[in-house]
Amino acid sequence: MLTISTTVRPATDLGFLLHKHPDRVQEFGQSYGTARVFYPEAGEERCTAALMLDVDPVRLVRSRGRSTPDYALGQYVNDRPYAASSLLAVALADVFRTARTGRCDSRPELAAGPIPLEITLPVLPCRGGPEMAHRFFEPLGWTVEAQAVPLDEGFPEWGDSRYVRLSLRGEVRLADALNHLYVLLPVLDDAKHYWIASDEVDKLIRAGESWLAAHPDRSLITRRYLGRRRALARTAFARLAELGDDVEEDLEPPVEEDPAADPGPTADAPSSEPAGELPAVPAGELPAVSAGEAPGERDAAPKRPLNVLRREAVLGALAESGAHSVIDLGCGSGQLVGALLDRPEFTKVAGVDVSAQALAIAARRLRLDRMPDRRRERLRLFQGALTYTDDRFAGYDAAVLMEVVEHVDPPRLNALERVVFGAARPGHVIVTTPNAEYNVRYDFLEGMRHPDHRFEWTRAQFQAWAAGVCREYGYHVAFRPVGDDDPELGPPTQMALFGRGSAANAGGGDD
Repeated sequence: MLTISTTVRPATDLGFLLHKHPDRVQEFGQSYGTARVFYPEAGEERCTAALMLDVDPVRLVRSRGRSTPDYALGQYVNDRPYAASSLLAVALADVFRTARTGRCDSRPELAAGPIPLEITLPVLPCRGGPEMAHRFFEPLGWTVEAQAVPLDEGFPEWGDSRYVRLSLRGEVRLADALNHLYVLLPVLDDAKHYWIASDEVDKLIRAGESWLAAHPDRSLITRRYLGRRRALARTAFARLAELGDDVEEDLEPPVEEDPAADPGPTADAPSSEPAGELPAVPAGELPAVSAGEAPGERDAAPKRPLNVLRREAVLGALAESGAHSVIDLGCGSGQLVGALLDRPEFTKVAGVDVSAQALAIAARRLRLDRMPDRRRERLRLFQGALTYTDDRFAGYDAAVLMEVVEHVDPPRLNALERVVFGAARPGHVIVTTPNAEYNVRYDFLEGMRHPDHRFEWTRAQFQAWAAGVCREYGYHVAFRPVGDDDPELGPPTQMALFGRGSAANAGGGDD
């Protein structure tokens, strides 16, 4: 069972947001039992909706064949059907399908913004202990209370079980809260009751579109959600890169985790997802792993993600240039734009992208609808293609192409150069791009770092391209490494600082 409470006034508007009337008990059949929605309390000051899943473990077993690897009497005698596992996540997705989209015709303003919420789950499998619940939920804006459930309260010397009582409090958009739960319940359990198919990537991206790309543990969340299937995880990382910054750091080998004592006897029961699912890899055949950290991992200094280092390098170079107006060409989900707005010295900031979806995500990430007027006056977001001359690109002290040029077809690079360096002609242009020589350091990488990359340059190729731009358009250039600078292979990201004027103002580095 899980409960969702709010104190927004009138609190009974929760019924509109969930599309479930507070005066009724509603039942929804599942392939493994029955889900019921009811309201233990429904008043003007506080309203609580409960989702109770009545699981029939016998039906779970009878729906499977005797050839299933762990078909045994143990399927009948276990505690998993009574904990908030992927069974509950799938029921939540079915019962609150419309609420998860954020659509509410009766209360559109309420559905669009954060409201005070309290969510409780009395029994939740949590491999790695209560700290893992804090680690996954707190970056999403929740205040987390996670208490370990003892194996037996009558025998405290037996210690704690792998279950927790979880309480989440915060001001969060209801649709986001439901999607947090849909993804993170099976992630905390580190198991699913149904076969993991390729369309799990689509489900993950849909549910995590507004938050997963920026989550500090997105790599671990993605791998657990997809059962540590490397091919599926790589596809998900590539699609997340389209929602946020590039994700080269996700190509690093995952931290090994201690084996789990109990992989869970219902880990590969038949899918209870909507019809149309195709069986793929049974989760029960995956190595059993816990959610805990490897020994000594917490003591080691955390490695800073490459996308953070890259953004900081660009901000540093902009500060050195003395620019006050900046346009981010290919702004994606707006992470650099937000960092620029946080610095008052940048009095005029623009973000442009060819993708309308990316701009919508950027607007949501930047909280454009609630942005203070003075901050909003400094910002402009608009759609545009970098291979077509556009007067809106001109008039800025500096332009940034951060991980952009490698997405352009080589025959179109001349058009991009003409638009940026010839027509817009800012005083400074900063370009970052992957260093292809460094790719051998990524153990799991096959091919290029992103499926949409049209090419990836070596250092010599990048420098040759930059030199050609300078000859054609009257710029000079300097180069800087971003990330660990390998003495043989160079850095993972290479950065070029173009300038018009004297070479002394180029920002340092080697010409």
